[in-house]
Amino acid sequence: MKLLKKILSWGVSLFIATSILAVVIYKFLPVFVTPLMVIRLFQQAGDGESLKWHHTWVSLDEISPHMPVAVMASEDQRFLLHHGFDMNAIEKAARHNINGGRVHGGSTISQQTAKNVFLWPGRSWVRKGFEAYFTFLIELMWSKQRIMEVYLNSIEMGDGIYGVEACAEHNFDKEAIDLTRPDCALIAATLPNPRKFSSKEPSPYIRRRCVQIQQQMRFIPSFPKEGEDYNPKTSSGGVYRNRKR
Repeated sequence: MKLLKKILSWGVSLFIATSILAVVIYKFLPVFVTPLMVIRLFQQAGDGESLKWHHTWVSLDEISPHMPVAVMASEDQRFLLHHGFDMNAIEKAARHNINGGRVHGGSTISQQTAKNVFLWPGRSWVRKGFEAYFTFLIELMWSKQRIMEVYLNSIEMGDGIYGVEACAEHNFDKEAIDLTRPDCALIAATLPNPRKFSSKEPSPYIRRRCVQIQQQMRFIPSFPKEGEDYNPKTSSGGVYRNRKR
């Protein structure tokens, strides 16, 4: 029994040490490979499909300034205000799910980044627990700019397409820095299910959602540079403009 406790203790200590080391490393180095990318390759091979893996890392300065605003408007409007977990969104999603609506998640951009970079897809409580742990670590060690940079470079944006640069090249025939405001809103509109919805050939539903996101973008401030705070005057109202600072 003592030996089992000792092994368990060493295992937990090793996991904590290696996870912290990984978060520190990715604070500075590009994330070229994620678990989801590898999983998708195995799925493609198992289905007899040709392997598709399009991914090009770019810095946040090489991405259209409209892109962070678009994904905040679509996925996590309070991203610049919370510390990894948006309790308002979680409570709202819980009420919606209890009332029998289509299942909604309350995951923030920070939580999605933690999941994309360090974990596997799934909805189990174990995976959710690890997600909360890694979310806490990246919020503690990374800036909001770094979280957004990693998010926009690692998220799945199509079949075999990962990150905004690859999406811009394959779906818009341009570089990420040249994406327009409508382009960015269109990409953000597909993110709930980028393998079902396409920003290259958007359905009527995605076009309507794109319009809604562009309307919501008016209430999101311009994304601040590293070391800067957001400027509420760059939004037309909403939680940022009305918040006491």
